[in-house]
Amino acid sequence: MSTKPPTFTYTVNERLPVEVLVFRVAPEHVDEFIAVDHEVWTLGEALLPGFEKIPFRSKEVWIDDAKPGEVTLTFVWESLDDWLQVGEPSIQALLQAEFDRRFPHEIELVAAPHEDSNHGIHRVSRFERID
Repeated sequence: MSTKPPTFTYTVNERLPVEVLVFRVAPEHVDEFIAVDHEVWTLGEALLPGFEKIPFRSKEVWIDDAKPGEVTLTFVWESLDDWLQVGEPSIQALLQAEFDRRFPHEIELVAAPHEDSNHGIHRVSRFERID
């Protein structure tokens, strides 16, 4: 019996800006938060008019079982210019109003490390298994 060697990609020198947002919601509302966040924020920012393609490479949602109710969102943006364009106050206000309408529960922004570093967090390499 032969064993197939692992297949992977390794990418270096990307220098893509990363946004990290950590929120706290009541544990019983986490699934609803994730669903509404996807429908309003992820798709809203991904499908904005004026972009040839989605302005971010990826968005991941992480939860920490040791901290019920804590949700971490990470974006890898195509460029800082794209991120700043999507972050334009009028765009953000429209999306926030829609999110608030659809998610009526209390939410707290716990951390935004990218703000502490003035947008200085970047993904510079990645290793990924290919299935």
